[in-house]
Amino acid sequence: MIDFKIKQVSQDLRDSILNAINQKTKPVGSLGKLEDIALQIGLIQGSINPELIKPSIVVFAGDHGVAAEGVSAYPAEVTPQMVLNFVSGGAAINVFTKQHGIDLHVVDAGVNYTFESDEVIDCKVGFGTKSYLYEQAMTKIELNECFAYGIKVADRIIDSGSNIIGFGEMGIGNTSSAALIMSEVCFLPLQECVGKGTGLDSEGLNRKLEALRDAKKTHPNLVTPEDILCAFSGFEIAQMTAAMLRTADRGAVILVDGFISTSAFLLAAQIDPNIIDYAIFSHCSDESGHGKMLDYLQVKPVLDLQLRLGEGTGCALAYPIIESAVRFLNEMASFESADVSEAI
Repeated sequence: MIDFKIKQVSQDLRDSILNAINQKTKPVGSLGKLEDIALQIGLIQGSINPELIKPSIVVFAGDHGVAAEGVSAYPAEVTPQMVLNFVSGGAAINVFTKQHGIDLHVVDAGVNYTFESDEVIDCKVGFGTKSYLYEQAMTKIELNECFAYGIKVADRIIDSGSNIIGFGEMGIGNTSSAALIMSEVCFLPLQECVGKGTGLDSEGLNRKLEALRDAKKTHPNLVTPEDILCAFSGFEIAQMTAAMLRTADRGAVILVDGFISTSAFLLAAQIDPNIIDYAIFSHCSDESGHGKMLDYLQVKPVLDLQLRLGEGTGCALAYPIIESAVRFLNEMASFESADVSEAI
């Protein structure tokens, strides 16, 4: 894999940005989480007057061999069907990105379908991964290809002018991959990581849990992020991991969506811990285990709306709040400029 060397965010302007925040015409700390976000983005950009340019969300799509084992309430053909829905503008992510003026990019990382639309970015590594119940989901050669594509996608979006990228996904069966990744990285038993995904009933959930326990037995002693990615990841998760790392490497803001996107971030943080300074976590998913992922990373999400859709929808919904954080820092009057008396 490529060796990333993400710069630790400089703290040189911390006092200056905090002073600017505290001098706004409001009681100190009264804008709560918005003040934290404003400070974080100011530090990422090294500016007292940060700006968000051309906000973007990228949805990586891929199929999973394990979907044939009954770990999802939906059949595998839903993956390409939903990608086509993204292209035609009919999905939730289309509605929310359009509402908030966010550019949407859709990537075929490894869907079991051949797309003919120019609106789908072709980064296909294969027509779905192998079933990790019996073998590795992907080879090291495929993983390296995923990382090359993920870097290419991040560069493409940043080179277009964007300095903030949200990360979403689509892939039937990918909550299973995310649960396995979470279990390995966070050292948690599978029952604390596995949830209902797209809506499994109790019987389906038990079947999913047993399948994933078998998968862990098939792949013991995973040590490195590369080991975990090859064993359990989807092509979309691997490409997202690389794209997140590249985004931070280039100094842009990362918006992390839900359970699957956070599993990619867990691996990215294992590869280069400095990535955490560049990430804003859009929401806490209703998928079982996501809250524990966030606790492991010691981060607080912007929203908690009981979402479990994926697609980057949490990023799109959180973005206006993030924009508000930057706008108050840039546009709100100070006590001095407004001739308002400060607290005694």
